[in-house]
Amino acid sequence: MSRRAYFHFAVSGLFWGIPYLLMKVAVRDFPPAVIVCGRVLIGAAILIPIALHQKVLMDAIRGWRYVLPYAIFEMMIPWILITNAEKKISSGLAGLLIATVPIWSTIFASMTGDKSVWHSRRLVGILVGFIGLIGLVGYESIIGSSDPISIAMMLVTAISYSYAVNMISQKLPDVSGIAINGVAMIFTAIAYAPLMIVQFPEASTVSKEAAISLIALGIFSTSLAFISYFIILKEIGPARASVITYVNTAVAVVLGVLILNEELTLGIKLGLPLVLIGSFLASRKTTVND
Repeated sequence: MSRRAYFHFAVSGLFWGIPYLLMKVAVRDFPPAVIVCGRVLIGAAILIPIALHQKVLMDAIRGWRYVLPYAIFEMMIPWILITNAEKKISSGLAGLLIATVPIWSTIFASMTGDKSVWHSRRLVGILVGFIGLIGLVGYESIIGSSDPISIAMMLVTAISYSYAVNMISQKLPDVSGIAINGVAMIFTAIAYAPLMIVQFPEASTVSKEAAISLIALGIFSTSLAFISYFIILKEIGPARASVITYVNTAVAVVLGVLILNEELTLGIKLGLPLVLIGSFLASRKTTVND
């Protein structure tokens, strides 16, 4: 990857690692549907004007027949499944199941003709990174609860994420990621609006911390993160870009130690370097001579 891509890889990894922290605060006062609808409305309010300024919005609107399923599989379905699944399984197990995204992305990319994703160095990177994740989240966290329906929900989420990104990369390769995600967020907001209207809490019951967390989710984890991610996507493709899920989990664990005063375990000390090494190997684009 180029230096620019590495920068955006780090940015999207950070911005997709903080939602776990922000949602813990936001969910205290906001129902899940309100959080989803609120963050996509904020995200769309940022991305749509940028797309209009860059004169790329109409390309995404003309490709609505692909943007709509992208919104369904990238935003609408996964966020509902995650919200419900995490009620019955540990966050560590949820994080590991989401971290299967690179595996599913490799399969989808291969099905669409990209056989380079099976390069031995990349596969070693996926394995090393996954072992590091196990160390990061901890054995106790993984075995905490094993509700089969919730596990199935998280696996469907991982497959859904993988399919959405691979599909949109194939169908609208030359359309701006800013425009695609801006329109997708509008579709998602429309789908969740009825629930948001019904479930929206009274202003007096919402704390300042919860409101700030929701706004931060919309700005950083919903709009800016997608901008960075699609820059990476253009350069290295969906299969390699999907390794960002490893970094997301690592960031969430590190923030838990730094901000929530969670224990700095031996697994974290050993696992974090493995995640970084694995992510580097798995995200590198192979050449003909490799």
